[in-house]
Amino acid sequence: MSERQRVTGIGGVFFKSRDPEALSQWYARHLGVPWKPGEGAVFRWADDTQAGAGMTVWSAFPADTKYFDPSPAPFMVNFRVADLDALLAQMSSEGVRIDPKREDYDYGRFAWIYDPEGNKIELWQPS
Repeated sequence: MSERQRVTGIGGVFFKSRDPEALSQWYARHLGVPWKPGEGAVFRWADDTQAGAGMTVWSAFPADTKYFDPSPAPFMVNFRVADLDALLAQMSSEGVRIDPKREDYDYGRFAWIYDPEGNKIELWQPS
């Protein structure tokens, strides 16, 4: 039997907001969240010294975003994974609901799954 796939970290935390810019500015002012317009905030993993080191992105989205659809939740977590294809195959065999959509960028590959309550989960395999 092959090794069971697991996530390797949290790649991002995304949530809906009535006023993403004002809310992001509040987090920057009061908590020091290093927010940049159009990018969100990026937290580098201090213990990951490899090229393309790990990071977690924090970002407020407009309340009417369709990016989380069809999830009923006002949030979405992005999990970093080592082998997206192997993890998706494993979850498919376990009956996990998998979105057929895939996206590939120079910074990684993305896929989406749903937990038993219908919350959309983003999976990211960095390049």
